[in-house]
Amino acid sequence: MEAAIAVGDSVRGTTSPNPPVGCALYDSDGRLIATGATAPAGGPHAEVQALRAAGPAARSATAVVTLEPCNHTGKTGPCTEALVAAGVSKVVYLTADPNPVASGGAERLQAAGIDVRFEPHRVDALQPWISSIRHHRVSVTAKFAMTFDGFTAAIDGSSQWITGTAARQFVHRDRAHRDAIIVGTGTAIADNPSLTARRADGTLYPHQPRRVVVGTREVPAGNLTRLGFLQYPSPEAACDALWALGARDVLVEGGASLLRSFISSGVVDRVQAYIAPKLLGQGRSVLDAAVARTIGDAFEYKISDVRRLGEDVLIEMETA
Repeated sequence: MEAAIAVGDSVRGTTSPNPPVGCALYDSDGRLIATGATAPAGGPHAEVQALRAAGPAARSATAVVTLEPCNHTGKTGPCTEALVAAGVSKVVYLTADPNPVASGGAERLQAAGIDVRFEPHRVDALQPWISSIRHHRVSVTAKFAMTFDGFTAAIDGSSQWITGTAARQFVHRDRAHRDAIIVGTGTAIADNPSLTARRADGTLYPHQPRRVVVGTREVPAGNLTRLGFLQYPSPEAACDALWALGARDVLVEGGASLLRSFISSGVVDRVQAYIAPKLLGQGRSVLDAAVARTIGDAFEYKISDVRRLGEDVLIEMETA
């Protein structure tokens, strides 16, 4: 499982509209033969990549795949047929395919005499793609950094830096796994962000997400203009256009008005709250207005992960 999950996670952000799947092949003694991950759209899927890497050693092997092998022909052939042709003896998959177009892989493999086992296991890299398939829209993560008492900036507007180096480096690694980063025109004009995914030494990660601005105000010349960006008048227009472009996993970074608009529209599937051990007492809130008038109407999420990043804490939540 660990090898399949790790190799799938390594290509997250590069495969949309396809899911970032990982596959690991083992021999009868449990030794790892080869791994493979989904190539960018139009390229081979994880199973085919692993089978090619294994060559003749794939015969009678066990394939562990993070997602049920597809059973349809799109830009590539069915992974089920590749597994059958390679002569694998057993397939273990960790996630059932929620896409009705591609499902049915387990039944096809069983019909070919292959031992098929479904061992349910959460694969984090697949969660945004699964959400996008179920809702037929891009999966939206809302991200913000705040002080322990809930402010994103001081009363004088200063906000750099609420969180420390470790948290900021994690943000950049996370950006490199996304299909798009979205900010509002207010943030674009006030902060002139680059919205790139950068290593600690300032160099760029190989994969860079699309840069997207939501709002109708003109963005003046600067980093964002120089690097290029897409602009849409509303969150709905942005989501529709990004889906059509093949994006499945997008990150909304602010500001407060844009975050409130996305949350109010009910399309936020996940929340990333970077919390610094600092107190302001007063300042700018995460959202610029109420999204619920009573506790009973509050948007509710369940915590999926909590991790410490230096002196800061990242709490990740997803819809219940």
